[in-house]
Order: sequence, then structure tokens, then C-alpha cells
Amino acid sequence: MNKITRAFISVLRQSNTSYSSVALLGRQLSYKSDISLDKIYPNARLQLYTPPPPASTGDKFNGFIPKDKLEVTYSRSSGPGGQHVNTVNTKVDVRFKLAEAEWIPQQTREKLLKALANKVTKEGYYFIKSDLTRSQQLNLADALEKLRTVIRAQEFESAAPSEETLEKVRRRQEKAARQRLQLKRERAQVKADRQAPGGIDL
Repeated sequence: MNKITRAFISVLRQSNTSYSSVALLGRQLSYKSDISLDKIYPNARLQLYTPPPPASTGDKFNGFIPKDKLEVTYSRSSGPGGQHVNTVNTKVDVRFKLAEAEWIPQQTREKLLKALANKVTKEGYYFIKSDLTRSQQLNLADALEKLRTVIRAQEFESAAPSEETLEKVRRRQEKAARQRLQLKRERAQVKADRQAPGGIDL
């Protein structure tokens, strides 16, 4: 509350104005941003609402990752960042058992088990880490987005190449083979020119 507002309220008090009306005037005179929610959405109830998870789309991953199915731990981040790094646990480690992740479609889960065989621990856990920022929530969001990218990469099926593309590839391979043989013959000729007619090295 600035000096002008305090002076105005004191004048109202001296004129026997009730405290409730003074408090009301004080709230009206207080500063409020032009981008506050009640100005942007004047008819809204301003109630927080958490939407339900999206419905399953069959054999495709819908992008929803249930946090209660994950094991999330926080630790100190490495690298530069000042004293904030040494005092706040901002690094995020997300792990879960891939074989038991029923929120991933079965066909996609089987592909993940084959593709990530070298990255899954003996206990069956798959790890995702993130220390991109100095914020726990932002790092958690980054880790979940990494996980979505890994899952969707197994669902992406590239289109079969056309006959024209296959013909171009075959011609490029033949051209590369001809160039390789030509370089090999030129190199053999250079070595042959270094020898004397009787086969004695110079």
C-alpha cells in the first residue's frame, strides 16, 4: 500500500467511516496486473481443474505417463551453476520396470524390450535422467518428454521405398564400386612403377 492510499484511508477514519468500508476501498485501490486471471477471464470461476487421462487409442501410445507408476528421485545436479547447485536437489532420475509397464501398449513394449536390451538393468528397470535446468519440475517434464520420444520412436513405421528410389540406390552402389576398383588399380600401378624391370626395388 503506497503513501497516497494510506493517507486516504486515514482521512476516511477521521471522518468516522467504518473500518469495513475502508478495507474495501483499500482493496479497490490496490494494484492488480492487467493480465490477472479475473481480467482475462471475467466470467470464469477461476477453479483449478485436472482433466482425466486421455482414453486409450488401442495399439498406439497416447502420450499419457502415469506418475504413480514411476519411481522418481531427486539429487544434486553436476556442472556449473553457483551455490544453487550445492543446496537444491534438481536432478531428476526416473525409473520403472519396462516389462511391467501396462500403460505402454504390448506390441510397443515388446519392441522397446528388444531395442533397449542393453539399457535395461538386471532387475528390469529402465532409467531416464535429466539435469537440463535448475528446476525440479522442468527437469521432470524434460525426462517425461524424453520417455515419450523413446516410446514413440518404436511406433514409427517408415514407408517402404519406391522402385525409383531402389533403382537410384542400386546405381549409386554400382558407381561407388567402380570408383573403388579404379582407385585400387591406380594404386597398384603406382606400386608397379616403383619397381625395376627385373623386379628389384629401387
